[in-house]
Amino acid sequence: MHFAPVQGHTDAPYRHFHAHVYGSNLIYYTPFLRLEHGQLRRRDLADFTSELNHNITLVPQIIFRNEEELYTLAHLIHEAGAKRIDLNMGCPFPLQTGHGRGAATVANDALGAAMARLTNEMTNVTFSLKMRLGFSDPDEWHTLLPHLNNARLLHVAVHPRVARQQYSGELYLDRFRQLLDSCTHPVIYNGELRSLDDVSRINQMFPSAADIMIGRGLLGRPSLGAEIAEGREWTPEERRAKLLTFHRLLFDHYRETLCGDTQILTKIQPFWEYAENEIGRKAWKTLRKANTLPKYTTALTAL
Repeated sequence: MHFAPVQGHTDAPYRHFHAHVYGSNLIYYTPFLRLEHGQLRRRDLADFTSELNHNITLVPQIIFRNEEELYTLAHLIHEAGAKRIDLNMGCPFPLQTGHGRGAATVANDALGAAMARLTNEMTNVTFSLKMRLGFSDPDEWHTLLPHLNNARLLHVAVHPRVARQQYSGELYLDRFRQLLDSCTHPVIYNGELRSLDDVSRINQMFPSAADIMIGRGLLGRPSLGAEIAEGREWTPEERRAKLLTFHRLLFDHYRETLCGDTQILTKIQPFWEYAENEIGRKAWKTLRKANTLPKYTTALTAL
């Protein structure tokens, strides 16, 4: 089972304490690493090399817009210690797709060919790939498919939407089935998995899928991976208790390592962004609106 990376959320402290509280049965991925002035961004590299990663299986993910960026990033992250690299061809954020990265690469035939060459040339690294069906057309993946099948990939994770949909709208499950049947690599399903029922439904629909990947569903319900592993739905009380333990450990870490209430609040408030269903709308709104650390800690008492 795979924990999809989410920018602004799944950094090293989050991953570390999530695994500590819920068990380390998941494969974690870094939020995408990118180039800055021809080098790996320092904070991206620090996140990948952090000592907090010691208790998890971690795969660095890179994002690129052309062959030069792809090759440079792959070699730099390998030099930093990566034995496995995930290739991001699925990010839907306009800041990235507008520059030809993420899901904007799916229909880039030349870049698809370069991706396949890289994976076959760098035999000292294991590669995987995360993608969407396209940028605006759910059939754009047909351009990438021959290159996927020519590449040396451990698996391909697919979110069956296009970039322009962001994280809402129709899931093109028919296209996912076509890609699943056409790809020569193991295919992992990603998208709208928020409960055990969701996972069961996808497993029944696509029994030949190799695995599942969950991102926002785990941010909203951090126990979901453990529940799937145990094969049972935790009670609301169990989920709430573990959630508060997880939050306390992360909050304590930020208070020990960051300077000033504003920095701490900025880092800890996103913890609740997707958790409305777990804690209730009233508590969720109060925590999200707290504009000082004392107001935030007071809001916590309601939980």
